[in-house]
Amino acid sequence: MRQNAVLTIVSLLSVLFMTLHLADDIVRGMEPGTLFDLVVLPILAVQLYGTLVLAGKRSGYVIILVASLLELVVPVVHMKGAGVGGAIAGSNGAFFFIWTLLALGLTALFTVFLSARGLWERSP
Repeated sequence: MRQNAVLTIVSLLSVLFMTLHLADDIVRGMEPGTLFDLVVLPILAVQLYGTLVLAGKRSGYVIILVASLLELVVPVVHMKGAGVGGAIAGSNGAFFFIWTLLALGLTALFTVFLSARGLWERSP
């Protein structure tokens, strides 16, 4: 499979996991579910644009790289301090919450690697 195809698939998975995780945060009350939570939508829309419209172009790689680095912040924020153990681990749907967090971290990190490699290979 070509690198661009893999990058497209993994970037789309990152968007999916990010939206699932944000929805779970809102349902659990970790996010208030206000208009402020919609700030993520333009960011994800730009990531989708870079992934689907600008695929294989330098600007697409840069957009995907920046968006993926932002997505990597989510697992870090949840894991710092007390982490996701305790109250979250004992709650309903804890497996889904933690799984989407780990899946988001994995796909975002892999997307960082692939987009950085794409930029490296396109450099003059």
